[in-house]
This record gives sequence, structure tokens and C-alpha cells, in this order.
Amino acid sequence: MAIDTNTLKYLDNVPGPFYVFELPVRVWHWLHALSISTLIITGYLISSPPPSLHGEASTHFVFGYIRMIHFIAGMVFTVGLLVRFYWAFVGNYHARELFVIPVWRKDFWTGMLHELKYYAFLTRKSSKFVGHNPLAQIAMFFTNVLLGLFMICTGLALYSQGTGAGSWADRMFGWVFIIEPSSQTVRMWHLFGMWIFLTFVIIHIYMAIREDLYSRQNGVGCIISGFRRYRDDGPMGPQ
Repeated sequence: MAIDTNTLKYLDNVPGPFYVFELPVRVWHWLHALSISTLIITGYLISSPPPSLHGEASTHFVFGYIRMIHFIAGMVFTVGLLVRFYWAFVGNYHARELFVIPVWRKDFWTGMLHELKYYAFLTRKSSKFVGHNPLAQIAMFFTNVLLGLFMICTGLALYSQGTGAGSWADRMFGWVFIIEPSSQTVRMWHLFGMWIFLTFVIIHIYMAIREDLYSRQNGVGCIISGFRRYRDDGPMGPQ
């Protein structure tokens, strides 16, 4: 069953497990991870091209394949985020956590401060949450949603330079060059976003593995099976 975090105070005696991440969310997570990894690798190669090969470019076409893979991964990323946004409306409560930050709740900020202390090694006791913990929720909102939209807009604006004036990419994202006429500046914005994504991926993997090894609940296992399981019978929330 899906659990609204407002009901956590009633769950202290409920051992779980709770069904948190539905199948479409889990499939999106792993496709999203694959597309981001592909975009980072190919994006780096586009920004720092490999050494030239001997012979005609038409014979090798290495850079062309790199760009093609980057474009395909970008489309998967874009369509995936749109489908994920749709599922926020039709899925369970936890499907909306990626897009809605409950800044109006005091317990949300209390939980976020506790998570900051925990991951900074300032406290030994981890928290128990049914869905995302507040710190993870904020990080994923700013990277996967806000930064993701930024990367889609700048990426497709750059893509429109290849498809030409009047193409669908130009009609939908050509406005980016009204804000910043220099394509090189837009390219640098896009590249900077890639490094932010890479930093997030490293931190995200660290936090997920650490949660699996040392916290009071499962982390990686939850996004694989969909079920949140706990290692103790203590109360929910920060301790």
C-alpha cells in the first residue's frame, strides 16, 4: 500500500514492508539512469573530441556515431521525463514526491536537517521514511526536474541548429537563442549542467549504497523490488 507521510505517526507499530515504488516508476528510474550515463559519456566526448583517425571521415564516422547516440539518449531522457510527469497524476502518493516538495510542513525541514547531519557524520542514528527522505526529495527535484528541463531546452535548442530553421526543434526551442544569441554560450551552459548531473550521480550512488549498508531501511533494494523494508521496530522519522 502507498503511505502518505502525514500518516507516519500512526505507523510506528507497523513493521512493513510497504509498497512504495510502482513498476512504471522503477522502470523509469533505470532507463533514466541509463540515459543520463550515456548522455554524460557522449557529452564529454562531444566537448572533448577523441583524436582524429587516418582516412576519410565517411569511412570511420566515429564522431557521427557519438552524436547519434547522444541524440537518441537525449530523446529517451525527454520522453521518459514526460511519461514520469504523467505517472505522477495516475500513480500512488510516492509517484508525486519527485515533483512536489512539501515546504509547508515543519517535519519535512526537521527531517532534512537530520539527514544532512547523518550524511555529514554528525549523528549516528539514521531516519526511517516510507518514501524518499526529505534531503533526497529536494536533491532529485532540483536535478531530475529543474536541471532536467534546463538540459532538455538547451540540448534541443542546440539540436535545432542541425535540423535547420523552421524545423520542429527550432519552432519549439529556438526561443533559447532569443535569451542567449551565442550558441557557444548555450553549449557551455549545457556542458556545465552535465557536470552538475555527474556530481549528483556520484553522490546519489554513495547515499543509496550507504543507506543499504548502514541505515535502518533498504535503499537500492527498494528501487529494485518496490518494497520498503526496515531493520528495526523503532518509530518513523528522524531520531
